[in-house]
Amino acid sequence: MYVQRFEEQLLRGDATERPRGPKYVSRFERWDDLASVRRRPRRHFAAAELELYFPPELYPVVRHPLVAAKGSAVVRRLLLQRLYDYMEFTTELETLAVIPVATKISRGRSGLFLPERMMSDAYKIVTDETWHAQFSHEFTCEIEAETSVPWTLRGTRTPPAFLLRLDEIRGRLPQNLRGVEGLLFAIVSETLISGMLSQIPRDDRLPMSVRNIIRDHAEDEGRHHVYFRSLLTHLWPALARVEREAVGPLLPGVVYAFLEPDYAQTARHLRDVGLTIEQIDQAITESWPAGQVQSDVAAAASQLTRYLGEVGALRDKRTLVAFEEAKLLGSRHEEPGDVPERLVG
Repeated sequence: MYVQRFEEQLLRGDATERPRGPKYVSRFERWDDLASVRRRPRRHFAAAELELYFPPELYPVVRHPLVAAKGSAVVRRLLLQRLYDYMEFTTELETLAVIPVATKISRGRSGLFLPERMMSDAYKIVTDETWHAQFSHEFTCEIEAETSVPWTLRGTRTPPAFLLRLDEIRGRLPQNLRGVEGLLFAIVSETLISGMLSQIPRDDRLPMSVRNIIRDHAEDEGRHHVYFRSLLTHLWPALARVEREAVGPLLPGVVYAFLEPDYAQTARHLRDVGLTIEQIDQAITESWPAGQVQSDVAAAASQLTRYLGEVGALRDKRTLVAFEEAKLLGSRHEEPGDVPERLVG
C-alpha cells in the first residue's frame, strides 16, 4: 500500500513522453522575505474589538425575512458561525485539496514533465498552505475561547461540499484519468481564491485581527495564483486529444465545486436556530436564486475562463457547449477576478 501511494501519480503515464510546457518564471525568489509564515506575526483574536463577525452581504441568508424575524441576536450568532465556517473551509481546502497536489508536484509525481524550479517552488506552496491551515484552525479555537460560543459543526463527520462535488466529477472520468481532477481543482481554487480573499480585509466593520489574518493569506495566494496559472499552461498542452475531450466538459463542474455555496452547511445552521425544513428550503432558495448563482459564478470565474481559453481548452466543441450550458460564458461587467459578494467563502 505504501509503495503504491509513493508511485501513484495525479496524471497517469510516463511524464517524459508528454510535451514539455513553456518556460517557467518563478515568483518565489523572495519567498523568505515575503511569505507570511516567515514575516507575519501570529494573529490573535480579540473580542473587545468586535463590531461584526462577518459581513452580512457575504452571507445573504441572514438578510432573509424568515431569518431576520428571529432577531438581531440570532443574526449575530449566524454570522459568527459563518466566520467559523470560513476559517474551517480554509483549513479543509488546504489540507484536503491543495497540499496533497502540491506535495505530488514537489516529489515529481504530478504526471507532468515540469521544470525542476517549478517542483522546488511547490515545496514552498506546501509550507505556505500548511501555515494557512494551522493559523485558521488556531484562530477558530481562539474565537471559541473568547466568545464562549462553540462552532456548532465542530466534531461533525460531514465532508465539505467541494469534496462531495469532486467525488462526483471523479466518478465521471475514465479510470485512466482519475486523479487529474485533483490537479484541475487545485488550479481552479488557487487562481480564484485570491479574488475571494481580497474583499474582507477592506471591510473596516470587521475585527482588525480577522482582516489581518485574511490579508496575510491573500498576499501568499497572489503568488500561488501565478504559479497555478503557469501549471495550467503545462497541464493542458500535455494532455492527449482524447484526454482533453474527456476532461474539458467536466471543467464547469470543477469551477462550481469550488464557487457554489455550501447549502447543506447553511441548512444545518438554520436548523440550529429553529427554522423548519420548509423555512430552511425557502430561505436558501430565495437567498441564492439559481440564476443569480450562475451569474455570480461566471463573474467570479471570468479570469480563469480566459486562462482556459488561452491554453485552448474551449476549442473542443463539447467543452464549449458545457461552458455555455453552465452559463460561464455570458456577458460579464465585473472586473476580472472580482468575486461577487454572494459567493465569498
